[in-house]
Amino acid sequence: MQKLTNKEEEIMHILWKLKKAFVKEIQAEILEDQPHYNTLSTIVRNLEEKGYVAHNAFGNTHQYYPAVSIEDYRKGFMSTAIDNYFNSSYKSMVSFFAKEEKISADELREILDMIENPKAGK
Repeated sequence: MQKLTNKEEEIMHILWKLKKAFVKEIQAEILEDQPHYNTLSTIVRNLEEKGYVAHNAFGNTHQYYPAVSIEDYRKGFMSTAIDNYFNSSYKSMVSFFAKEEKISADELREILDMIENPKAGK
């Protein structure tokens, strides 16, 4: 998967939320630093070239929808982050969040329970 820019990622989150949308509908969801319609249209077409978005044509207009699920994107994103920032170590990642007090002992116990009892966590 190709890396997305911050704006491309923002647009993907909008498309995952809306499921399908025309450029004007995407534009209406952008609250800060709203790009011009033509700029946004170019970004969406770039996402399509990268394989993240597909479209249905209605005459001259296109309704876009995600071609990559948020789950698949999350897997790729997290794998890359863990590889790049934690030397491919999930233990290092969890330790980082524990030291930063971003994860509680109760949450860690829940994670351990999911690992020890994988069917119970589903």
